[in-house]
Amino acid sequence: MEELEQGLLMQPWARLQLAENSLLAKAYITKQGYALLVSDLQEVWHEQVDASVVSQRAKELNKRLTAPPEAFLSHLDDLLRPLLKDIDHPGKATFSCDRVAGALILRVRSELSGLPFYWNFHCILATPSLVSQHLIRPLMGMSLALQCQARELAALLRMKDLEIQDYQESGATLSRDRLKTEPFEETSFLEQFMVEKLPEACSVGDGRPFVTNLQTLYTAVTRQEVQVRQKHEDTGDPQTSGSASPHGTDGQLLSKLEDPVSSEPSHLVPEKGPTGTSGPVQRPQLSKVKRKKLRGLFS
Repeated sequence: MEELEQGLLMQPWARLQLAENSLLAKAYITKQGYALLVSDLQEVWHEQVDASVVSQRAKELNKRLTAPPEAFLSHLDDLLRPLLKDIDHPGKATFSCDRVAGALILRVRSELSGLPFYWNFHCILATPSLVSQHLIRPLMGMSLALQCQARELAALLRMKDLEIQDYQESGATLSRDRLKTEPFEETSFLEQFMVEKLPEACSVGDGRPFVTNLQTLYTAVTRQEVQVRQKHEDTGDPQTSGSASPHGTDGQLLSKLEDPVSSEPSHLVPEKGPTGTSGPVQRPQLSKVKRKKLRGLFS
């Protein structure tokens, strides 16, 4: 993958708050050029240019400024980075955007070496493959990862319930009644979640919850995407990460967890046992070693 393409893919989405719009954006800037993605959750716009385009556009917009393209790119990075990280830099730059015939122009006004500096990002509508690469595939991978995480946690809760049951059968009691919990019942939990929590959980809004809470998971998924592509390129495999391979990006991301992909969709149907097999939950075989006197929660 080209450096700009790979660098942009591994950047998390951030909230770009302008006076007239709230957008999602990601950018990657080097000495050789920049790549930018912007979305209003309805459409996605993209621009990728090299140093020669930067030099030409800088001359057109800033006739009084003379500097190598690396200086302009460094300045743009200094202006965009705090904005995308939601760091307040009052008076350092002014951003605005216009939409013209399917394109989005992000205008920047600041100062460079004591002189006014102007820049226009000319973003055109992103191709379907680019939208898939930066949104659809990562979001699918994130969904699978979160599904696996939920299954692992449900299995752990069932094992904890069995452990507590064994303590109780051995005569242990809680030292504080307020800590008592009911055994975890996955079907009831999911039904209650669908009724009480799902509407709030699915409130996308302007994208703030996504860019605030899931940046780490997004970058983990896209990092896997890059690694898979590099592996194919190094081995000369004509397949790309977009191929219909069941052991591609998502499979590698979840390799240490149980496989979330089955021949039939789960539709959040709870499994009947920790391993997803049918039949009653099997109680683990507990060793008959002599236990120390329980302290803390149990007396």
